[in-house]
Amino acid sequence: MSSRIRSPWLLAALLAVLTVGVQALLVPLFAAPAAHLAPRELPIAVAGPAPAATQLAGRLAAARPGAFDVRTLPDGAAADRALRDREVYAAFVAGPDGVALHTAPAASPTVAALLTEAAAQLSAGRPVPVVQVVPADPDDPRGAGFAAGFLPLALTSMLAGALLVLLVARRSARLVGLFGYAVLAGLAGVAVLHGWLGVLAGGLWREAGAMGLFALATAGTVAGLGALFGRPGVGLGALLVFLVGNPLSAVAAAPELLPRPWGTVGQLLPVGAGGTLLRSAAFFDGAGGARSLNVLAGYAVVGLVLVLLGRWSAAPAARATAVTERPAEITV
Repeated sequence: MSSRIRSPWLLAALLAVLTVGVQALLVPLFAAPAAHLAPRELPIAVAGPAPAATQLAGRLAAARPGAFDVRTLPDGAAADRALRDREVYAAFVAGPDGVALHTAPAASPTVAALLTEAAAQLSAGRPVPVVQVVPADPDDPRGAGFAAGFLPLALTSMLAGALLVLLVARRSARLVGLFGYAVLAGLAGVAVLHGWLGVLAGGLWREAGAMGLFALATAGTVAGLGALFGRPGVGLGALLVFLVGNPLSAVAAAPELLPRPWGTVGQLLPVGAGGTLLRSAAFFDGAGGARSLNVLAGYAVVGLVLVLLGRWSAAPAARATAVTERPAEITV
């Protein structure tokens, strides 16, 4: 007896239940991180003379327990270096005229706005001078263009990996396709995001390298899993890269704002690592991008190795289709 479901009514009901079940899983996966954004051991600095800096650090810890990972620095110059090296998101600098807030909106406009509000609360409503040490691009002050522009690169990279493994049979051709796509994706990304939309402000080759490596890591992961497991592997790659990786990436916010441990998990997946690396390349001369660079390089290498070792090929499926579509021979 065939194991297929013969009743169209039963099949339709099962598909509806399955779709709703997937929806019930995806909605909290996408919505929960965004709905619970709050600082969780967010790296910030307090700079100034020892008594004043220590007192200010204590006030921050008491006002928001567990929200900040506070380091003390001797002066404002040291705080600005930490901001440019992407070691902290902001610094409260105590001086003779009071406390000033030094920020790096390029690292996360969301965090810069949040800390500006926190500074006003700590000062009992008195205005706090804000110095943007590493500003966001003036054409994209809220970072919305950066986040929205990065998402299509993730989608097209996932699609490129799937198409290469589903339509191209030869392993060598798949590898050439992956490298060719990565190079073109990096160049096209710079042309659009930097040259046309103006949401990036760094060195062109550094930005192109970051986007190209992300494209290779993403497409290579999907293609590698597809080469190893066939069509289910392509689905697994899409699940890893997009359905799980995108909501946990914090591209529009910061990993330290997501509930634990999802911020850390997101940075170990291609989209989160790619967003962090591109920010470092575009606004910080590469500072703070070493871990993301290693993560993406790891995905790229593993994906390429799987493409070489995987035995699944599109050729048998194509031959099977050709056989079923060939007209039957008439014998006399």
